[in-house]
Amino acid sequence: QVQLVESGGGLVQAGDSLRLSCVASVRTFASYAMGWFRQTPGKEREFLSTISGSGTHAYYADSVKGRFTISRDNAKNTVYLQMSSLKPEDTAVYYCAGRRTYSNSGVAAVTEYDYWGQGTQVTVSS
Repeated sequence: QVQLVESGGGLVQAGDSLRLSCVASVRTFASYAMGWFRQTPGKEREFLSTISGSGTHAYYADSVKGRFTISRDNAKNTVYLQMSSLKPEDTAVYYCAGRRTYSNSGVAAVTEYDYWGQGTQVTVSS
């Protein structure tokens, strides 16, 4: 069973930056593509970014492209989401997710991810 634990959320002001982390309890972390999603009440979970197991391929939703950067450290079993120029509309619960694959293809569908963290709240005040 893979466990994912996010951290780094909090309350920030518009224009600030924040880095989220997600630690995975798995021995073969490099065999998992990792993704970041977010969700607000009453809305579907929204894809933000995904990164291949090797870290060589990254993909972003248009809504965060140029502001958010995904990265991973396989030695630490950790994936990061660096968020900059935050806006009030970025307020949401942020989730990391994992799927076991050696493919470098970017996958955005929620249903394609097998493992999910509990989420971390990010609130951006105006």
